[in-house]
Amino acid sequence: MTTELGLDVRPIAGNIGAELHGVDLREPLEPAALAEVRAALLEWKVIFFRDQPLTPAQQIAFGSQFGDVTPAHPTLPPEMPEFPEVLVLDTTSIAKGRGPTIESRWHTDVTFVPNPPMGSILHGVVVPPYGGDTQWINLVVAYERLSPQIRDLIDGLHAVHHNALHLARGELEGEYQSMFQSTKLEAVHPMVRVHPETGERALFVNPNFTSHVAELSRQESGHLLAMLYEHMANAAFTCRFRWEPDSIAFWDNRATAHLVPTDVPPGFQRRMERITLAGDVPVGPDGSESYALRGAAFA
Repeated sequence: MTTELGLDVRPIAGNIGAELHGVDLREPLEPAALAEVRAALLEWKVIFFRDQPLTPAQQIAFGSQFGDVTPAHPTLPPEMPEFPEVLVLDTTSIAKGRGPTIESRWHTDVTFVPNPPMGSILHGVVVPPYGGDTQWINLVVAYERLSPQIRDLIDGLHAVHHNALHLARGELEGEYQSMFQSTKLEAVHPMVRVHPETGERALFVNPNFTSHVAELSRQESGHLLAMLYEHMANAAFTCRFRWEPDSIAFWDNRATAHLVPTDVPPGFQRRMERITLAGDVPVGPDGSESYALRGAAFA
């Protein structure tokens, strides 16, 4: 499909994800083009661009057209001091501390603060010849496909989120995990958040950072969350992106979860550079707002 300004929008899955062609992200977008990119983001939840050789400064400049760019991460130190907004995700630098011991789980970025990022922009700098795909979930569709009785239940519930990384094997924390959890951060969010721009309701829990449901016993919470996690991972709600060098992924963090790949072939490097955009405080269907238990707002 082609927009009025000639932007070529190519959906890649039935419920989420579209590639956008016909735009150069190294240059500032005209207001009308900016509006079309934002509209595509709101509709498809994650949008992709090919052949965009952005420098870190250009990536930050692109993101700043959609909101304030945050520091790289609440607890992880930036690897490029000259660009403290950029989080480097490089298999060669984090493998020693992260390796195969950290379990990759579906997650929404930085939900352990009271105002998680509005969006994330990821640049594929070094991409392996195969493997390393990223997947996303449309959490609006996931919510809408729940039974009405379950939606009614979770519309009024809230969950605690914390900055935890889960071990797949072993007992001792690695360097990466220790840095990630160096400061304990916790926030309470409605389990369903109302999107501030579209008014859509989205499931807002994830198996990586959600600890428990505040209003329920831990046993009840565990069963409810397990059911929701199984439901939201339905392949019909997802898309999968095959990275190429200088590909860009831009996702709406208010309506998606994503999964970090674990199949990068041995001997190959995968380097991604990510920035995040400052977000608002989530609001539930009942008007309740998120709040911090430990820590402060993010940027």
